[in-house]
Amino acid sequence: MLLDIAEVSQRSGLAPSALRFYERKGLITPDGRNGLRRAYQAETLSRLTLITCARDAGFTLAEIAAFLRAGPSDTVLRERMAAKEREVSERVNQLTRLRDSLRHAAVCEHDPLVECPEFKQAIRRAR
Repeated sequence: MLLDIAEVSQRSGLAPSALRFYERKGLITPDGRNGLRRAYQAETLSRLTLITCARDAGFTLAEIAAFLRAGPSDTVLRERMAAKEREVSERVNQLTRLRDSLRHAAVCEHDPLVECPEFKQAIRRAR
């Protein structure tokens, strides 16, 4: 089933201009036309999700393009992915500690809140 660019834009949350840009960069490929509009396979939505996640994780478009073309023997890319995984894991840990401190702050009765020993300890862990 082909989806026209407007539907892909709406479903992915990306502007049509972003889709055309990704196309120029070789990240996605249209599968035809629906009148004057580009049309894409439904699987393009999954690829766009991957691209968005990778960009959010700090990958450049060039790195994403390399990842999309990579095979099992691409050791340089695999090393970059492993390094990025470590960065993302550390960020997740940091956000988890922050979430825990905010969770405590939401129910803490200490006055003032910022002087609560448990809250202070949680904030120190979040760094």
